[in-house]
Amino acid sequence: MAKAKEKQADFGFRRVPLSDKQALVDDVFHSVAGRYDLMNDLMSGGLHRAWKAALVAAVNPPKRGTPFALLDLAGGTGDVAFRVADAGGPGTHVTVADINVDMLQVGRERAAKSGHQVEFIEANAEALPFPDRSFDAVTIAFGIRNVPRIDVALGEIHRVLKIGGRFLCLEFSSVDVPGLDRLYDLYSFNVIPAVGRVVTGDAEAYRYLVESIRKFPRPEKFADMIRAAGFRRASFQPMTGGVVALHSGWRL
Repeated sequence: MAKAKEKQADFGFRRVPLSDKQALVDDVFHSVAGRYDLMNDLMSGGLHRAWKAALVAAVNPPKRGTPFALLDLAGGTGDVAFRVADAGGPGTHVTVADINVDMLQVGRERAAKSGHQVEFIEANAEALPFPDRSFDAVTIAFGIRNVPRIDVALGEIHRVLKIGGRFLCLEFSSVDVPGLDRLYDLYSFNVIPAVGRVVTGDAEAYRYLVESIRKFPRPEKFADMIRAAGFRRASFQPMTGGVVALHSGWRL
């Protein structure tokens, strides 16, 4: 009876008790962790690399020895973290925080093979285990829509950023090119789950991920949420016809 009265959250197109969403999301990523980066290549035709390159360019870590601390949220496999580490100089320190232990294990194994000096920490985006004003920049790529309480996570990101620090969020968005929207829906709901079944053995995980994109706020609304969390100069840059958007906000 208590569950019926509990606040609800979107899990794809389903409504579930808010307290259940994190476990459901965890199950999705436990299932796909080992093939997550491969699926990103297959689903996007490699475009995710260009989108992440734009994210890293916006981070713009210093090339010399200037200390620079980056927190990459929900980046367990290390894909964004390694790119920032490669782009920055010897003073760049990258921390990955992810709630999913399987994704983190993939990242640690990749780091061991590649030699990247990246720190991996199991952490919930809604309760980050870092002191106030710890990081020069915080990034999250394709992960914010999976957080049960996005407003709480944005508040935590604002808290751990230094004054003058920047928040950058790469997320799927709303296609704004006539005709492309229908093709995108056809591809998303039919092709992506089928590829997910072949590559990871789990079509339902990718069905959820496609549905979660459609339930995520439109970019204007998400920019308002970033402002409401205390960020200034909130903006977004649509890419690939609105398939994704790069959101930005500053702690001033």
